[in-house]
Amino acid sequence: MKIFRLVLESFRFAWQALKANLLRTTLSLLGVTVGIFAIIAVFTLVDSLERSINKSFDFLGSDNINVEKWPYSFGGGQYPWWKYLNRPYPTYDEYKFLSKNANNQSGITIFASKGGVTVKNKNSSSGGISIVGASYGHNTVYDIPIETGRFFSIQETENAVNVAIAGNRLVKELFPFQSPLGQEIKIKGLKYTIIGTLKEEGESFIGTPSNDDNIYIPYKSFTKLYYVGRKYGIGSSISLKGKKDDPGLFKLEGELRGLMRGRRGLKPKEDDDFALNKPEALSNFIGNTFDILGIAGAIIGSFSILVGGFGIANIMFVSVRERTNIIGIQKSLGAKNYFILYQFLFESVFLSLLGGLIGLAMVYLLTFLQLGSLELVMTAKNIVIGLGVSCFIGILSGIIPAAMAARLDPVIAIRTN
Repeated sequence: MKIFRLVLESFRFAWQALKANLLRTTLSLLGVTVGIFAIIAVFTLVDSLERSINKSFDFLGSDNINVEKWPYSFGGGQYPWWKYLNRPYPTYDEYKFLSKNANNQSGITIFASKGGVTVKNKNSSSGGISIVGASYGHNTVYDIPIETGRFFSIQETENAVNVAIAGNRLVKELFPFQSPLGQEIKIKGLKYTIIGTLKEEGESFIGTPSNDDNIYIPYKSFTKLYYVGRKYGIGSSISLKGKKDDPGLFKLEGELRGLMRGRRGLKPKEDDDFALNKPEALSNFIGNTFDILGIAGAIIGSFSILVGGFGIANIMFVSVRERTNIIGIQKSLGAKNYFILYQFLFESVFLSLLGGLIGLAMVYLLTFLQLGSLELVMTAKNIVIGLGVSCFIGILSGIIPAAMAARLDPVIAIRTN
């Protein structure tokens, strides 16, 4: 109760002092406002960029390992590119082998794709479509947002049934006024029945593939359209989703390396002729890059907040000088040193916090700007950072003037004009 009364009285004194010198208060707020705006605006922009770029790479999946011919990053130097070129692509038989023997996976799929395909329906056609041939269970490894209909069954996959799941763009272009379910389309002269449609995703921030331009068909049906070879032709990839009790997917990675080497008959001294790619590594690289950008932005913005802190400290010294007589009267009436200290310290914190809130409000207004596919979002974390920095600057700027006021001799203070 005593603390609450102390805070309430300190707030009343601070508000009266700030209201009595409105112009000085406004100028003091400006430095903190600009500083908080600069720091939080940088954090918000960096976080939004990172989130948009990571979302653009959602098609690579998460918590999974891809068995592929090419690694995401080349070794270079002692491992020249032609060794990668001579590697075989993963095969359907290897997919079946891994699905039976890999115990540390919670989902597995094999898939291949072909872009720039024209799909027809009667007299209409849609160009630039990507055909993805995938096995049953592809939707357990990757997020396939079905809007209507269903994903294909294991029987349809194994029997190479000509069924398809259409992306949003194809649905709009070929079936603008009717339901596409049950309708037939033609891909390279072969008829496919649409059994499902995908939710609209929109364009990604950096132009990576979108499900809007995709059509999913069973993997074996895909091999009827295109040659999927072991070394030549269209290459396939096997993707396995890890389990929750395997952080970092180290168990799955070690198991896959052993299984693939054994399956391909590699000797102990021979190098792997396959790549185990983790999309997580790409996310970590992006995260580390943006962490550096965030730190650099914070350092630049800290100069603005530092100037604001000096401004508040200067105003607090002036405020102590102007109210020295009042401090003397308060102390002569029994006010304790901590009451005087909290009174001025609270005023400094309140002033800084008010400037920080205005800066955060300005950043919030920025989030309404239309920046194409980049969506600016001010997170709760950045709000907490902004308020925390404001309080810290207020304490740092006001602690010395408040301590000076608390140590004033009441007799000398009363005599001060």
